[in-house]
Amino acid sequence: MTKLIQETFQQILQLSEEQQDTLATYLQKHLIELLKKSEKEKRLAKHNDTLNENINPLPKRRIPPVSIAGKGKTLGDLVSPIVNTEDWECLRE
Repeated sequence: MTKLIQETFQQILQLSEEQQDTLATYLQKHLIELLKKSEKEKRLAKHNDTLNENINPLPKRRIPPVSIAGKGKTLGDLVSPIVNTEDWECLRE
């Protein structure tokens, strides 16, 4: 972080006096907004870290062996039963 600040100051010193004044004016106008935004981002990151620590990760998806690929059979529809409703004992009177 210190190296970044030093490099930034070096770059500012390379600006002309007029450019430095423009930069200073911009920072005076927008510094409070920039700091608030930065603080908000820090709080969000901290909150997300807290949430991530409290939430169990999803279990890893199991991958079936290649040897069983294409060997499955569809026996019925997900909405309708495999056997006729006439064959159900519970529906008989």
